[in-house]
Amino acid sequence: MRNKLRRLAVRLYARRVEGSLDTDRGPKHIGVILDGNRRWAKAAGSTTRQGHEAGAAKIHELLGWCAETDVEVVTLWMLSTDNLNRAPEELTPLLSIVEGAVRGLAEDGRWRVNHVGALDVLPERTRHVLREAEEMTRGRTGILVNVAVGYGGRQEITDAVRSLLAKRAAEGQTLEQVAEGLEVEDISEHLYTRGQPDPDLVIRTSGEQRLSGFMLWQSAHSEYYFCEAYWPAFRKVDFLRALRDYAARHRRYGI
Repeated sequence: MRNKLRRLAVRLYARRVEGSLDTDRGPKHIGVILDGNRRWAKAAGSTTRQGHEAGAAKIHELLGWCAETDVEVVTLWMLSTDNLNRAPEELTPLLSIVEGAVRGLAEDGRWRVNHVGALDVLPERTRHVLREAEEMTRGRTGILVNVAVGYGGRQEITDAVRSLLAKRAAEGQTLEQVAEGLEVEDISEHLYTRGQPDPDLVIRTSGEQRLSGFMLWQSAHSEYYFCEAYWPAFRKVDFLRALRDYAARHRRYGI
């Protein structure tokens, strides 16, 4: 009975928070660091795999909440380049879960899936799933969902610079000419998220308060919200609190 009353109180509170939100002032691009699957599993007496599966299932809930609040772009950090160094007995099922989650997003029918990350560090099966999801959802008009798989912020900037130099070399420019004319926008045009708005809000779950390399370039003026809940336990009320907190801030953009 006590748990039922607690859940009812949370739902009522969530409705009150949602009713007070001004979606016109809300974030249009949200980045989410999906952190805490393993710790949630340990606390629940579950296996690591079950923790990752619960985290994958939570993604659909999050996107539903985003659709209700007029969010247009969501970037989900699902697998970092550091995660690829995990032991095979954990990495292999984790990759399978990520692939299943990406397929689920593509098959849902509402979202447009876009991969951000380094394809060449991923197994061929994972690369195939990512390409297939992008192709399947290319013409959709719903939320653009960036799936950050095999992603690292430093790697992204490195890849952007490499791509820029290769392009300019193909155009016949010398290294000195490239250096002399280089602008911030030149780097932005070669990022994984080129053509997209930078994230307005970045949410990290599990109580950790660090970037860990997530969207280092794009988040220069982003607002951050750190939530204590592990990712599988992230609730709609936690999401709405993040939006309310964002709306209450005065974004200065360094001014």
